[in-house]
Amino acid sequence: MAEVPTAHDDIDSLCMRSIAQGEREAFAGLVERWQNRLINFFYRSTGNRADAEDLAQETFVELYRIAPRYEARGSFNAFIFTLARRRMIDSFRKQARRPLEYIDPSDFAMQQQADTNDPTREIEEAFHRALAALPHNHRQAILLLQQQGLSYEEIAQALDASLSAVKTWIHRARTHLREELKDFYPNT
Repeated sequence: MAEVPTAHDDIDSLCMRSIAQGEREAFAGLVERWQNRLINFFYRSTGNRADAEDLAQETFVELYRIAPRYEARGSFNAFIFTLARRRMIDSFRKQARRPLEYIDPSDFAMQQQADTNDPTREIEEAFHRALAALPHNHRQAILLLQQQGLSYEEIAQALDASLSAVKTWIHRARTHLREELKDFYPNT
């Protein structure tokens, strides 16, 4: 069953054709529309703003590079998050080969003291720990659904998985998050 493209898909597909013809303004528009969404997606997976910005930039470089070969198959939303997922996987592979960075313990202690005054910080930290504990596919599926608003079909396309696998991952992610965060919401 073919998906009906949204207005953004039409704009983004037109931009990709314009980029292939060398129109820089089209690329700037595409970056403007997608930059925050990509940075947010990467930030939720990495927990580091600088890494998230770097990964978003790498995704845009890849998007620019492949513009001449781009063919609109499915939604642009799923297409760009497929590219983003590939950048994330490449990043994780590179990090696995690098030694851990040195962290000065006094920096950590100062940061901890600054954070103790903010009650929402505890909830955010618990959420990030629970999210980080999820298997990679579960985390990406729930983030694409909740943060990026992709449909289950688009998530399946972006993650190169079956629709039933995506539904299972999202269900398990929700169950895990609900269990890990139960102390932060009242019993109903």
